[in-house]
Amino acid sequence: MIDKPYTARPAKSSITFISRSAPYGHNRANLCLDMALASAVFEQDVNYVFLDDGVYQLLKGQDGAAIQSKTLGNALETLALYGIESVYADQQSLKGRSIDSSDLLPGMQLIDSDAVSKLIENSDTVFNL
Repeated sequence: MIDKPYTARPAKSSITFISRSAPYGHNRANLCLDMALASAVFEQDVNYVFLDDGVYQLLKGQDGAAIQSKTLGNALETLALYGIESVYADQQSLKGRSIDSSDLLPGMQLIDSDAVSKLIENSDTVFNL
């Protein structure tokens, strides 16, 4: 019998993704989503924060078909299936764009700038797209 040495599993990393881009017109929003999903697949603790024009990604009723693009909102609705449950919309960004929380996809948590700062401070890694 061969004894294998004990190897501890690496601790989970806390990764915060900050999405600041509108959903269409470039690939930053999709890139942020893809990176967050890949991190979740590898069982990392993922925080997903929508700031600035990124809050437009959270609007209900989007349809990217008219511009031959995948509808980002459809993918965002499945985040919980991938284990991403810490999904936040910045209140100041919503207010500055006259977006009401009832216009957002389900499952979004509203947070203020102090809470965003704490998330960033407590994260091992931050991606700001």
